[in-house]
Amino acid sequence: MANQAALTQRASWREYLELTKPRVVALLLLTALVGMALATPTWVAAEILIPAMLGIGLMASSAAAINHLVDRHIDAKMARTLRRPLPTGALSPRKVLTFAMIIGALGYIILDVFVNRITAVLTLASLVGYAVIYTMYLKRATPQNIVIGGLAGAAPPLLGWTAVTGEIHAYPLLLVMIVFTWTPPHFWALAVHRAKDYAKAEVPMLPVTHGIAFTKTCILLYTVLLTAVCVLPYLIGMSGLIYLVGVSALNIGFLAYALKLKYKPNKFTAFKMFKFSIWHLMGLFILLLVDHYFMY
Repeated sequence: MANQAALTQRASWREYLELTKPRVVALLLLTALVGMALATPTWVAAEILIPAMLGIGLMASSAAAINHLVDRHIDAKMARTLRRPLPTGALSPRKVLTFAMIIGALGYIILDVFVNRITAVLTLASLVGYAVIYTMYLKRATPQNIVIGGLAGAAPPLLGWTAVTGEIHAYPLLLVMIVFTWTPPHFWALAVHRAKDYAKAEVPMLPVTHGIAFTKTCILLYTVLLTAVCVLPYLIGMSGLIYLVGVSALNIGFLAYALKLKYKPNKFTAFKMFKFSIWHLMGLFILLLVDHYFMY
């Protein structure tokens, strides 16, 4: 207890930054930025861009901190997460909750005052979906947790669009569908790689409840579905050839990993697929951005 108290006293800004999952939030903000950009033929006005990115970023960071708080006992049992600030005692649960509430409230106020009410409310719904519905319930209740809960993480493109237009449109909903379809093969690849950790922590991830072979089949099927969904922006005229050519190359890479994972894996294949999936989503949204301004 004395050691834990000493660690808590030495907590620095780095521990608080880690709570926010900055890499995850950065990827979410990229998708939100593209949602904003696609909503206008010109570049997004600074008076919308800055508060929207700040508000969405703060509320996403709040959701991440709550995830750390709720999962602290699970994190302490898993090699990937046991060095996080709460399992090590670098931060106390009370400090983490206070931090999450402050930045979440600040993010909502920024969106509501400087952007618009619909973006603030949708972002709050996304926070509740991830931090409460997914983290507190779905993650522990069903092997389909990441499928159902993935909708919360898929919301940022829609949030970006509503920040600019103040209304919901089919285009950002298609982007939400892409992220939603991408999430299961992305996260299940990591779950395959860390299946023993999830079993030890008693988290009902798909590889734990249904086996690794079944999970690999699901990953392959979702990757095929993702390939089809990723072509839709071109087919409906939302994007052009730059996007189509680039996303086709990304999809071929993703499918290659899914096939290798299913039929000829080694001990590193699942983790390599997980890492590639991040580059896949990042590249896809960058392609949308480049293609959009090239078209105009």
